[in-house]
Amino acid sequence: MPTKSHQLATRKLQQQLGDGIVFTDEASRLAASYDSGRVSFLPVAVLKPRTADQVGVALTLANRYGVPVTPRGRGTTLVGSATPRAGGWVLDLLRLNRIRIDAEAGFAHVQAGAVVARIQDQAAAAGWFYPPDPSSRSYCTIGGNIACNAGGMHGGKYGVTRDFVIALRGYLPTGEYVEWGTATRKFAAGFNLRDLWIGSEGMLGVVTRAVLRLIPQPGARWTLLTSFPDELVAFRAARALFGLRVQPAICEFLDRYSVGCAERAMQTTIFPGQPGRPVVLLELAGSAAEIKAQQAVVLAWAKAHATAHQVARTRDAADALWAVRRKCSGAMFELGDAKLNEDVTVPLAAYEKFARFLDRLRKSSELAIPTFGHLGDGNLHVNIMYHKNDPEECRRAEAAVQALMEKVVALGGAISGEHGIGLAKSPFFRLQHGDAEIGAMLAVKRALDPNGILNRGNMFEVFETWKQPKVDVKFPWDHK
Repeated sequence: MPTKSHQLATRKLQQQLGDGIVFTDEASRLAASYDSGRVSFLPVAVLKPRTADQVGVALTLANRYGVPVTPRGRGTTLVGSATPRAGGWVLDLLRLNRIRIDAEAGFAHVQAGAVVARIQDQAAAAGWFYPPDPSSRSYCTIGGNIACNAGGMHGGKYGVTRDFVIALRGYLPTGEYVEWGTATRKFAAGFNLRDLWIGSEGMLGVVTRAVLRLIPQPGARWTLLTSFPDELVAFRAARALFGLRVQPAICEFLDRYSVGCAERAMQTTIFPGQPGRPVVLLELAGSAAEIKAQQAVVLAWAKAHATAHQVARTRDAADALWAVRRKCSGAMFELGDAKLNEDVTVPLAAYEKFARFLDRLRKSSELAIPTFGHLGDGNLHVNIMYHKNDPEECRRAEAAVQALMEKVVALGGAISGEHGIGLAKSPFFRLQHGDAEIGAMLAVKRALDPNGILNRGNMFEVFETWKQPKVDVKFPWDHK
């Protein structure tokens, strides 16, 4: 229940910001009470600023009255990073959505609510390329991408969001305006607090604007789909490819279970006579000369390691090959009506050990665990499928996640590569980090947010997501 202090602060905020900024109606509050984690906590109010300075006003008042604030973009976070666990105010930044491309410098000047696909489209129109491409890019916002350090399929060659952020503008949790960096390619004036904000999941400040680095559009692309007898062979083949110093723009892996679901959904077999085989989908990008030189190497690799391969001769043909990747996630729901989608990262040298572990985990849990992801940077999406109304399957799914996280850390990997920690992965945070590391992070949090205003309850406090009531709601990104 909202406190009298929070209600008073909300009235004062309405007085200061005027009409059409602060929403306290039930529909607005409910819509902002959950993100794609589907766990609901009702806020006192939803703030939809039209100008950046209104963010500072809200944070200043929040500190004065002790109101928790949860920053939010489109709410596509898969781990509950934008869930208002402590109630308070949700700070919805979607109205701050301007984009300006500096075609001469190769920069994109964007506000936090700008949709990533729109940034990419406007950059492309000016001859530039913004590579980070999470699967939700057609609706997620750059502010959320910065908060979670989002990646995507291009990460192996080009990097993730952090690698393209030149400068940030925004507000400290206390409401003070700050600028981290300038619109220049070099900046060595003081501590790099810009990178502390990136990936902080909205806990160390609120981004209102960013300057992004763009790169020239690749002159040519070439797509190849390869099939393998089993996952172990596919992982070994990928390592062999990287050993040839070939760096694909995209290197996507789908295990036999992911492929089988996609094939049944599409009512076709990707490679005739070889149904349900794991595949690796490659895309080379660069100049025409670079592509031509690499094609011969990659085709020789495919003939040596794959049981079959298909080359896309046109962009339409390439899109047809990509269909299996686009279909696999949604098609998995034939294996269960719920899934735990874990985006772990595994070192290249541990690929084969991880493949063997997944086979053991499927047998011990008696659950379907289709896996796909980005082999270029080891970021694999392990999907533990179960039936949410079956208590025994829920228990086994919970145990499987615990075993998965323990194994990933033991292999020298990371419990998250691009989704972040949020609420969903907070039970496993101490598997990844020791007391000294967490203590250092908390010291930074306390220094920048002395009153604990921003995203209270996120990351550091253990939250057992599977024991919380779920919101039964459909999202635009479901089954994509």
